This record gives sequence, structure tokens and C-alpha cells, in this order.
Amino acid sequence: MIVRNLNDARMTDRLVKADGWDSTRLVLAEDGMGFSFHITRIAPGSSHVFHYKHHFESVYCVSGQGSIEDLATGQVHPIRPGVIYALDQHDKHRLSAETELVMACCFNPPVTGQEVHREDGSYAPVPEHA
Repeated sequence: MIVRNLNDARMTDRLVKADGWDSTRLVLAEDGMGFSFHITRIAPGSSHVFHYKHHFESVYCVSGQGSIEDLATGQVHPIRPGVIYALDQHDKHRLSAETELVMACCFNPPVTGQEVHREDGSYAPVPEHA
């Protein structure tokens, strides 16, 4: 059984910070669950383009207000507490925060916790195991 406390995890290298957001990685690839689970905070007034070409992601809004734009279609959806979005087509998107967004995120395949966004907004592919 894995038991972790969000506030404790924020005091470790499980807290990954970038310009306008941070993410606390509570479950990682090394945990062997087949997914990773993060609590991500998006700074108010910020906007970020992501494109997870090699991962699927589902995101549930815990608190805050913002929007997600599908960059292929231009369709914009409001993000509020209780809203979930699932990037089932590796959708390139823009996430914008009106107020601080607190999001619960699940990635498949799981991340290691050391990934950085590449210039195109993606993470590198997960290395194949021999």
C-alpha cells in the first residue's frame, strides 16, 4: 500500500516547478501502478500550451476557474470545479487560468517525475524496455 501526504510531498523533489505552474507527483512510474497521479497548480493569469504526443492525460478541476482550448478545432471549454477533461487523442491544447487552478491529473504511461516540457509542449516518449 502506498500512502503519501500532499503537503509532505511538496517538500521533496516530487514538487516540479515551471514558469506559471507547479506539479506535485504523488504516484510515479517507479510505484508500478501503470499510471502517474499529480496535483498541479496553474498560476492565475497564466496560459500554457501542452501537447502530450506520447501520453494520455485526464485532468479533474478541484478548484479555480479557467479554460481549455483545443488548438486543432479552436473550441474552448470552461474549466471549473467538478469539470474533467481527457486528452484521448493526444490533443494539443492551451490551458488558461483566470484564478489559480488546482487540478488532479492522471498520466498513462506514467511519468518518472523528472520530465520537462519540450519546445512543442510534449514530454519525450517513454523509453521502451528490452
